[in-house]
Amino acid sequence: MNANHKTAFLGTDRIFPLLLKLGIPAAVGMIVNALYNIVDTIFVGQGVGHLAIAALSIVFPLQMIVSSLAQAIGVGASSIVSRKLGEKRPEIAAKTIGTAYAAVAAVTAVLVVLVMVFTRPILGFFGATETIMPYALEYTSVVAPGFFFFALSMTASNLVRAEGNARASMIGMMIGALTNCALDPLFIFGFRMGVAGAALATVASQAIACAYFLFLYRSGRTHVKLERADFAVRADILAESALLGAPAFMQAAGMSILALIINNSLGFYGGDEAIAIYGMNQRVVMLVIFPILGIVQGFQPIVGYNYGARSYGRVRSALKTGLATAGAIALFLYAILMLFPAACVSMFINDERLIAATASVLRVMVLFIPFAAVQILSANYFQAVGKKTPSLILGLSRQFLLLIPLVAVLPRFFGTMGIWAAFPTADFLSTILTVALLIKEVRHLGERHEREQVEKAAI
Repeated sequence: MNANHKTAFLGTDRIFPLLLKLGIPAAVGMIVNALYNIVDTIFVGQGVGHLAIAALSIVFPLQMIVSSLAQAIGVGASSIVSRKLGEKRPEIAAKTIGTAYAAVAAVTAVLVVLVMVFTRPILGFFGATETIMPYALEYTSVVAPGFFFFALSMTASNLVRAEGNARASMIGMMIGALTNCALDPLFIFGFRMGVAGAALATVASQAIACAYFLFLYRSGRTHVKLERADFAVRADILAESALLGAPAFMQAAGMSILALIINNSLGFYGGDEAIAIYGMNQRVVMLVIFPILGIVQGFQPIVGYNYGARSYGRVRSALKTGLATAGAIALFLYAILMLFPAACVSMFINDERLIAATASVLRVMVLFIPFAAVQILSANYFQAVGKKTPSLILGLSRQFLLLIPLVAVLPRFFGTMGIWAAFPTADFLSTILTVALLIKEVRHLGERHEREQVEKAAI
């Protein structure tokens, strides 16, 4: 059976069951993938203390830079793969996948060298104080070489899912994250390696996940068949992938820049403890955002395939179903955070005073987080159908145009509370822009669907 037949279900199955079929494995995979940071933070917090948690917060922007590079190429390439499969052109899909892998490998190798050479000044730039720096150096010296495996695994996960094979993508991420869960306590407590043990567990688990995805392709278990000649950088494909992946890059890069600004601001206005509070709440928020991202990733191949097949009515149905599903998940998780904030952060530390302070901040930070479901899914929709400008605008809006300026300005008037209040303010304002673009697009889809129906009736 060829790739066209294997992916035809994207254009025929009922939308909601199909969204769940693709989205739930992706959501589980995303949550499991979040465990890399969350589990590290839990064991480091319980085994070393809040300064070690602050160190992980300092290193986080560096990890997000790696993620942003992988997303810029991998997510954009996934959009091309889905549409080319919808257009019945699997040979272009194969060349796109090969280009993505080759480009990510080259870019990440350069980044690893730079980080290893300039570790201390980079960490200082990201906000490491004198008391946090030793922990941050210890963690980065071990985890940085593993960025290569991290980037390739993330890229592979997106590309396998773009074929409609969400289960394989989920398994790959689960293998890595569950391995990390097993190795963290062994290295941190059993071998008494502290934060270096957490870093080593992360690198080992990501290497194993990377090996799994390599096995998938070498064993022919993916829908798109790859030849050795496909693994070369093609400038036209890379350029389109990078442009389509720009919103995902902006979101990930925005998180890195945002974390950099926040860590430096918190170090100035609130000290090491405030950085630790942000680090813990950042991990908790992941547990809300990542399930939404999973549904969105399951939504992308459906939209991309059907848009490529010119099934505009089906695209509109998928958009409405995706918004309703992501919104329902966001509201459910939002209720848990608002009702039980202390329980959510107590897994990281035992200090009751610090738990209370962190829980209070968490309620402020997530005040309007249900709106994030609309913003994330809409940006992904425009990316999936190849509409670069609105996708780029939405990718830029929350992080770059709103949240970063707010974080830079509000603390001058309100201290650390200004930093926490910047999050719900940016969520609210970015949603207004998203809804305006979305209404226009839904109307446009309706018009194209009606024209298509008239043309079919006339034949």
